[in-house]
Amino acid sequence: MKYVLLALSLMLSTATFAAGIKTYQVTGPVLEVRDDAIVVQKGKDKWEIARDKDTKGGADIKAGDKVTIQYTMTAKSITKK
Repeated sequence: MKYVLLALSLMLSTATFAAGIKTYQVTGPVLEVRDDAIVVQKGKDKWEIARDKDTKGGADIKAGDKVTIQYTMTAKSITKK
């Protein structure tokens, strides 16, 4: 029984690791659309999410549309303190 639990635990941790980078989402009305970014209202905050040629969808999005954006966080620089 111990070995079955150990094997199951290893399979689940491997599957989690294989899933990759965590994905987040934000939903709200579009305030602005640019080639390099889209601005969405979430509550009282304005979220500016970068986009590029690899971003899927959004070709016909305009201000006022309600959207859900899937995004990941990427470090641009790291400084050791």
